[in-house]
Amino acid sequence: MKILILTNKLPYPPRDGGSIATLNMIKGLHDAGNQITCLALNTNKHSYPVKKIPPELGKSIRFLGVDCNSSIRPLKLIKNLLFSREPYIALRFNIKAFRTALSTLLQEDTFDIIQLEGPYPGQYLDLIRKGSDAKISLRAHNVEHLIWERKALHETSSLKRWYLINMAQRLKHYELGVAQQADILVPISEKDAGYFREHGLQKPMLTIPAGLNMENYPLTKPPAGPSIFFIGALDWLPNQEGLEWFLRNVFDQLLSELPELRFHVAGRNAPVHFEKKLKHPNISYHGEVEDALKFIQTYRLMVAPLLTGSGIRVKILEGMALGRPVVTTSAGIEGIPAIDHPYVVVEDDPLLFSNQLVKLLKGAQESDHLLTESREFISRYFDTFELSSRLSQFYKTEE
Repeated sequence: MKILILTNKLPYPPRDGGSIATLNMIKGLHDAGNQITCLALNTNKHSYPVKKIPPELGKSIRFLGVDCNSSIRPLKLIKNLLFSREPYIALRFNIKAFRTALSTLLQEDTFDIIQLEGPYPGQYLDLIRKGSDAKISLRAHNVEHLIWERKALHETSSLKRWYLINMAQRLKHYELGVAQQADILVPISEKDAGYFREHGLQKPMLTIPAGLNMENYPLTKPPAGPSIFFIGALDWLPNQEGLEWFLRNVFDQLLSELPELRFHVAGRNAPVHFEKKLKHPNISYHGEVEDALKFIQTYRLMVAPLLTGSGIRVKILEGMALGRPVVTTSAGIEGIPAIDHPYVVVEDDPLLFSNQLVKLLKGAQESDHLLTESREFISRYFDTFELSSRLSQFYKTEE
């Protein structure tokens, strides 16, 4: 099959959960025998020259990037808020140059499947229907508006809470509209799939979680000593919110038990006001790290204190693949069937969260058996080649 992937961000380099999930699926679909073209918005925020994509990748998969500026413009945001019912966060990805590039591509080539990476490429559904007979698949990395709704629940500012609720309502209407217009739905978790079904979307649907190429994750034994780490994009509100909760409600209690503890935080684009919250003698803020896997391997235990979210946390999968114990929350473990796994602890109460960290850090060093079990769990449920092959077969039945 010939498959066109449309995404609002070039998936290379794969430094965050979304780009890792997208790139791994692209590779997997190619390895399953499909011809893949990826047309991406190359935004100023995540700009990367297409010509710098490694030749071994660029020769087998066609990557096309459209340079654009998708930055939030305050005046447009205010006008949208006052005079429109569309979500501004989606409208800012409606780029004229991308429309031109997509139109030209559809005139020059034909595709069997056009896969939207998330709801935002849904801005181009009218153009796709006009220019192609391909089946349209929505690859839902999460249910976006649920993240905004959950964020509103935790917001203390009345004005911000009103804005978040308003945006969530707009996003819900938009997101479900895109899902309704798609021919196929590919949610990333069963919980998200259930949400779509509850809202009347009874169309071909296959749950495919984010996948990892296990060859990229060598198993290493965690170092001794009380070190914990967090890694995730710090321009993403759920990560900021979760870290703030951890620092405010868990960290001091943890230090009272383990005063020598070191907490290592890595993540790109942290706002200045947020960086100030990380200034502490026991916290090392690394910013965006060049090698995320090396960072994970350097420390003993991962914390993923998320309060909101949807989809799957790829960084938790990476931590487990590398043999790192994980302490997370109910929101963090969504989409990962690891509730009873010995090295994944789920706690929503701050005191219990702290107690579990202390128990793990003061306990015996992790055994080789449990490290291997953690890795085998990821291989069993999240192997990208097996998942992509399953999706490829599903697409063939829906052509």
